[in-house]
Amino acid sequence: MRINTVKFGEIEVSEDSIFTFVEPILGYEHLKQYVLVDHNENSVFKWLQSLEDAELAFPISSPSFFDIDYQFEIPEDAAKKLELTTVETLISFNIVTIPSANPRKSSMNLLAPIIINATNRYGMQLILSNSNYPVRYPLFKDEQEPVNS
Repeated sequence: MRINTVKFGEIEVSEDSIFTFVEPILGYEHLKQYVLVDHNENSVFKWLQSLEDAELAFPISSPSFFDIDYQFEIPEDAAKKLELTTVETLISFNIVTIPSANPRKSSMNLLAPIIINATNRYGMQLILSNSNYPVRYPLFKDEQEPVNS
């Protein structure tokens, strides 16, 4: 199917690449369907593009690409909502903030990962409880310390 996006123009996406969010991304409760779009061929970044809002695309990546020691547990109720039965079908990403004025000040939200069951393509943003992970973890070591907010 073809979709129109503000960032990428008109793109072709296959029906089996659409993710349905059973729990919304914070602040975007009305949006449920997304697709992953590659930033470019060898990039560590992807885009989580909304199918319901052509203007909305979140830059995302994996903490492992930035050598960030990152682990979290998925609560049982979240696993049930995703119908997640094994960790092997889990895909997780984190939303990245990239300031246009200075991309070296980019940060990653480690407190609220995006988790997806690859089998049924159900997804959600998981807000980690009892976690010391910051909302804004600097991706480049030469920038400021992590900021909690």
